[in-house]
Amino acid sequence: MSSHRKPRSSPFNGRAVRTVLLAAGAAGVATAVPAHAATGPARSAAVVSDSVFTNANRLHHTQARDSFTIRQFGKVSATSVRNQARAVSMGCSVDDHCRSVALSFQIVTVAGDAHHLKAVNVSDAANKYCDGCQTLAGAYQFVVSTPHRLTLDAGARRQLADVHRRLDALTRSTLPATELQQRVDALAAEVNGVLKEAVAKAPKGTERPDVTLHRRLDGWPGH
Repeated sequence: MSSHRKPRSSPFNGRAVRTVLLAAGAAGVATAVPAHAATGPARSAAVVSDSVFTNANRLHHTQARDSFTIRQFGKVSATSVRNQARAVSMGCSVDDHCRSVALSFQIVTVAGDAHHLKAVNVSDAANKYCDGCQTLAGAYQFVVSTPHRLTLDAGARRQLADVHRRLDALTRSTLPATELQQRVDALAAEVNGVLKEAVAKAPKGTERPDVTLHRRLDGWPGH
């Protein structure tokens, strides 16, 4: 029996941010100047990579993980951000099925010239010899670009923490993959709303502040 893959879905509408694929060796590495450390002219670059990987198989029938990260940067000379979710189900069957769920939410705030921002958001779900398995990989990347440094206040962080708790519960639930997709999309919409509200209260400048959501969702519903 051959393995199967599905094409990645299109991102939500929003102002496009120039994207490039970062080197594979950067996965799992985060090096940057924190927002509170950035004063005066931007002098340093920020490089961030967040990823989640699950592999369900005959020994581990259920694998479910999620990531929810907030990266706040001040003015930096350049920013490269990567977010990735990968889920694999392997070697199971309809009578002995697997469930593999990998979800990653990445929030990045950056101030200054958006032309120096590079972002990539990737998801990949694979069923390998795994009829009847449920496999879902979802990568949600929120890029907040403002003329001046933006720091999320306590209220916004509490709202995002609540979304994170609910994402944890959904990831580990037994909902069918199709329903799980809808629920996770709804959480992403909540995050988008929180960030847009924060941007509306941010200091104004010559450049228009913006929140761009990149969404990649890949997977198979239960048979």
